[in-house]
Amino acid sequence: MLDKAKTLVGYKLQSLEGEIGKVKDLYFDDRDWTIRYLVADTGEWLVSRQVLISPHSLAGVDRDQGSITVKLTKDQIEHSPTLNRDKPVSRQFERAYSGFFGLPMYFGFKPKRVKAGNSAQTGKKRGDPDLRSTNDVSGHHVEASDGEIGHVEDFLIDDETWAIRYLIVDTRDWLPGRRVLISPRWIERVSWSEKQVVVDLPREAIRQAPEYTDGEAVTRDQESALHRHYNRPGYWDADAGGVDDFEVSREFPGRRRF
Repeated sequence: MLDKAKTLVGYKLQSLEGEIGKVKDLYFDDRDWTIRYLVADTGEWLVSRQVLISPHSLAGVDRDQGSITVKLTKDQIEHSPTLNRDKPVSRQFERAYSGFFGLPMYFGFKPKRVKAGNSAQTGKKRGDPDLRSTNDVSGHHVEASDGEIGHVEDFLIDDETWAIRYLIVDTRDWLPGRRVLISPRWIERVSWSEKQVVVDLPREAIRQAPEYTDGEAVTRDQESALHRHYNRPGYWDADAGGVDDFEVSREFPGRRRF
């Protein structure tokens, strides 16, 4: 199921020994657009530390209770590698963190996807971390291949793989009252310094794309309709062929609404 990042923020974190805090933020890998850590607000428990929880340590999301189950004890979390608050997540910390919990390291390998969402990045220096905050990226400007379309309002996250499946784009300054979904696979480039995301789609295609309705779950049928509209393969079919083999259709069907 797809969950909004802003909905997950505020969810309670339930360890094997009870509640340890709430989700404060989500950090994603800007090369593969996948959530790598949940940032926990632990209240007065570990006040001097930034507590990170890997999705590998999660057992599931309970939407009715507004909680996420963590397969860790409080002792494990307390004695895990320390990261000071307001400090960036370094590769050194991630190696120590992965080693402590016996988790696989996601970095150092070429992403499986041909176009994972940042075929080109600007405003990024050699050695900079690849982790971005969903809180911070919300508000970034989004441009089509032929002009601005709006800004990032939120993200839709797959609760099984923790991949970011879509950016929710608010087009209020262009198409008042409309939100559309953009897959990270359709991003041409990102300028983190200019807070700009450029997608490999024309404005007309986006204008006629299915509209996203806030508060309603997105079904696979709706996802399939969205991908057919852009003549792009679904992420569920990605292993059958590279996404770069597909091009945007020059004909756009009438606007549909989710």
